[in-house]
Amino acid sequence: MKFLSSLSFVLLLLCFNSCMKGESVDLIIHNARIHTMDEQLNIEDAVAIKDGLIVEVGPERQILNKYSADEYIDAAQRDVYPGFEDAHAHLLGFARRKTMVELAGSKSYEEMLLRLEKFEAKYEPEVLVGFGWDQSLWGMTELPDNKKLNERFPDIPVFIRRVDGHSALVNQKMIEVSRLMEQLGDLPAGIEGGQVVLNDDGSPTGMLVDNAMGLMWNELPEISEEEVKKMMLEIQHDLFVYGITGIHEAGIDDDGLKLLEEMVSNGELELNIYGMLYPTKNNISFARKNGIYTNKNLIIRSFKVVGDGALGSRGACMKEPYSDKPGHLGFLTTPMERIREIARICEETGYQMNTHAIGDSTNKLILNINREMFERNPDHRWRLEHAQVVDVEDIPLFGKSATLPSVQPTHAISDQRWAEERIGHERLKGAYAYKSLLDQYGMVALGTDFPIEDLNPFRTIHAAVNRNTLENDPPEGFLKDEALSFDECMQGMTKWAAFASFQEDRLGTIEEGKEATIVIFVNPVSANPNFKQNFAHSTFIKGKKVYSVE
Repeated sequence: MKFLSSLSFVLLLLCFNSCMKGESVDLIIHNARIHTMDEQLNIEDAVAIKDGLIVEVGPERQILNKYSADEYIDAAQRDVYPGFEDAHAHLLGFARRKTMVELAGSKSYEEMLLRLEKFEAKYEPEVLVGFGWDQSLWGMTELPDNKKLNERFPDIPVFIRRVDGHSALVNQKMIEVSRLMEQLGDLPAGIEGGQVVLNDDGSPTGMLVDNAMGLMWNELPEISEEEVKKMMLEIQHDLFVYGITGIHEAGIDDDGLKLLEEMVSNGELELNIYGMLYPTKNNISFARKNGIYTNKNLIIRSFKVVGDGALGSRGACMKEPYSDKPGHLGFLTTPMERIREIARICEETGYQMNTHAIGDSTNKLILNINREMFERNPDHRWRLEHAQVVDVEDIPLFGKSATLPSVQPTHAISDQRWAEERIGHERLKGAYAYKSLLDQYGMVALGTDFPIEDLNPFRTIHAAVNRNTLENDPPEGFLKDEALSFDECMQGMTKWAAFASFQEDRLGTIEEGKEATIVIFVNPVSANPNFKQNFAHSTFIKGKKVYSVE
């Protein structure tokens, strides 16, 4: 009897201790500044995580008393945010670019040539392909010609794309190999949606703008799938280092879709990827067959339409001629009939239409198409990617058509050296107008457009809030009235980006039931006037640690 009494006491004590430990979870992060990004932008102390989901977020004592965990992380009062989402990126494009000659930041034509020479000497390619030059860094307003390129590289074809990706400079050898002039035949230099720039005597300068680059595609070397995979994994690591846990992949071709599916299926790509398909025949068939498609961390439910070119190479389609090139309006790179056809396919498949629109003419044309869709489906969430130069009179169309602006603040800072020269003072009033666009729609999705710009999200914060370079140029900020607040910027990189990709039920905030895709940062996340670099201390996707400084 005494034995049974003692046994009962022990069992009661064990039960009491078990109850005191509380509900079991996988991970508790505590002693933190957890920015939930909920409607009130509340900041909490601790979060409990189980099976990849957030169980509860709240005060330190409440979470520690209520739950026991397999692992505890003392965040030492560091900032914790939902994983950043880059709403406009080119993972596939960046991976391919990393196999080319890197020309970004070349301060002169000569420096560009030296980089090309070093690459040729080291790798001995059959075709020399590069990316990233920007003549505005050379003190040049006009696009360059290929005279110096021909002198240095008379025997090897050279194809080098400008920083915006919408124009390329080629040498005479590439012109000969591609039979460029034979391809043009009796066509004018201004082919549909692009231009072969000619000298006064009718000979090519070497500059190809927008669709004219397509005349060279067949001559460019193929990049091996293994090389692309290797580079994609390197980029994924860099994204995790910065606390970026998801991207909106802005343009996926047929080969890219196969590669993404393979790498996601075998677990190599853990990054959340929201895919925009290029409207190729195969991709349209894929959408019609599969509809809204999910494979683990890959979601496909949009088409990317390239409406026009870039402002830097004067390919953006404008209502009135460029201020620094009389008579020139830029180009619609996709004809309006085709854009309307893609819009109908999007309606049929339930996909978004996400349209690259830089010039004020392109923006208005697409906004009118989106307005027609809005009358049939108020929650279509069709997006304008870039929305870079918008006629002030057309800005209200974003609200009237429920078009979601997807913008990249670092573009404004890169372009501020020459933007007014391109489009004049009056049109600048509707350019890079992120605050005005936010006021119309109530949200803006923020991205970087990497590799066109740096993938560093802290540069995005600085550009969006301070509207100047890392060196604080201009000191007063570029078009400062269009700056976003720090809180608006952070929402644009978290919950608004999630909404822009139909993922608001699972991502974008740190709330009960959401995926535990969160980041602990090394330094406080802020928008100080003087730029301060930052990195992730630990990055988690669905509760799994995918990166740590340790």
